[in-house]
Amino acid sequence: MGPYKFEVQIFEGNGGNLQKDSEGKIIYPDDLAKERICAWMYRGDGTDSFKQGQIFKYPEESGKLCPWMVTSINEAYQVLRLGGNMLWTYKDTPYVKEINKDGITTEFLRCVDPTDSGIVIKITRKEVN
Repeated sequence: MGPYKFEVQIFEGNGGNLQKDSEGKIIYPDDLAKERICAWMYRGDGTDSFKQGQIFKYPEESGKLCPWMVTSINEAYQVLRLGGNMLWTYKDTPYVKEINKDGITTEFLRCVDPTDSGIVIKITRKEVN
């Protein structure tokens, strides 16, 4: 068992389309929560908003991630990095997980953001040989 490589993917979420003023400063929509836009995804890399499907190496790229999302990830990451699994599978939902299928385990987590703009992330653990 192990070592492992981890990735975090934005599975669900809305980043909108990043807008800037003539001086290059980010223009935030008046009501991000009402428009169901995640502020972190909207700000993205400062040039483009982050989008659904975008993948980050974890923990190497954790500095690019929203602190709320890192908080959501950390507990599951600790279990997964030590070879553990969360055995519920969410059958018949969009969040059906893989548990050690061909050396790959996935887990889905919702960001702790209390608004409807929160995102769902997918953590993928791959065995490295």
